[in-house]
Amino acid sequence: MKRYSAFAIAREAFRYHTGWERAWKSPEPKKRYDVVIVGAGGHGLATAYYLGKNHGITNVAILEKGWLGGGNTGRNTTVIRSNYLQDSSAAIYEKARSLYETMSQDLNMNVMFSPRGVLMLAQTQHEVRGYKRTAQANAYQGVDTEYVSAERVQELCPMIDITGPRYPILGALWQPRGGTARHDAVAWGYARACSAMGMDIIQKCEVTGISQSQGQVTGVSTTRGDIACGKLGIAVAGHSGHLAEMAGFRLPLESVALQALVSEPIKPCMDVVVMANTVHGYMSQSDKGEMVIGGGADGYNNYTQRGSFHHIEETVRSLIEMFPAISRLKMLRQWGGIVDMTGDRSPIISTTPLGGCFLNCGWGTGGFKSIPGSGWAMADLVARGAPGPLAAEFGLERFAEGRFIDESVAAGVAH
Repeated sequence: MKRYSAFAIAREAFRYHTGWERAWKSPEPKKRYDVVIVGAGGHGLATAYYLGKNHGITNVAILEKGWLGGGNTGRNTTVIRSNYLQDSSAAIYEKARSLYETMSQDLNMNVMFSPRGVLMLAQTQHEVRGYKRTAQANAYQGVDTEYVSAERVQELCPMIDITGPRYPILGALWQPRGGTARHDAVAWGYARACSAMGMDIIQKCEVTGISQSQGQVTGVSTTRGDIACGKLGIAVAGHSGHLAEMAGFRLPLESVALQALVSEPIKPCMDVVVMANTVHGYMSQSDKGEMVIGGGADGYNNYTQRGSFHHIEETVRSLIEMFPAISRLKMLRQWGGIVDMTGDRSPIISTTPLGGCFLNCGWGTGGFKSIPGSGWAMADLVARGAPGPLAAEFGLERFAEGRFIDESVAAGVAH
């Protein structure tokens, strides 16, 4: 694999850029692999990468029914933060955030990680108490956050109106090392690194069945033939229930659309990420100048990626109250991603009733920010056959035991 560098760019400029090689190979599937990962999004690719890097397992295939990174990895608002209340949540998200900080160097791919800081606005007295509590919990967890006043919010984001016609801003939970990254580059970087290790990334390869013998997984049937494997990892977000049904068990999941949009590009005016959970809207500005806007998930189960108008209207109306300057912007494009929601709004990283089959799902609306930590924990689970400390609390058995990690109740938001 050629290294990307300023010298490589200069060299290729003199050669009219004819010397660039493909970022990753597109091989035909082999008959057998040690591990098959279903899903070539961020979570599946990160799992494969850390299997190779941390555990030396490289006879791996990553199967994708569409194109690499074409699911939720390419359909989100790229927010990265780790200021969660529950210890298990804070641990895995902080691991992910710390891995994002060095990801460009680790993968030799500029993922454009921007630790610009994340403001989570407190617009009710309930949120004020909640965020002060979270800041205290984060201090014990080693996560760098603080509760700041409304005046400090105004300093950090001058274009915001802290008086608010409906919900004035009373303060905010501030994580200065949170931020954003380029979602496509994250998938491309992991794919390039996996391919360089000798792993096979196989696109346009839909899994149609899961083979088993005596309670142990033996392989998968795909639109490109049967593939045998010793272990199977599933990381397919909103389609996890379909794969679980093929394997013979059910999951406590619902699939819904989560929508987002971007405005036409404008000059730089906002260098932080702002999240407003009371009105359920959040916004940041991309490097191209677009205002990246997200809101809540649909209130009904569906698999559409088109989105719906009423959510866009509700989210934009709320943000205009806080940011009057954006009222005349035109929407450039909008999209929906199919997210997988558990009852407690926390993920599942777990063994399954089928031996040798492992599951990574249930990230809901927090999938992108968790990619490196999720992949690290899932790789540990697949390699060892048992969860490590990051994944231990996120097993399937917690739903039978009533041992929920209810982050949406604890932190007031599931994002």
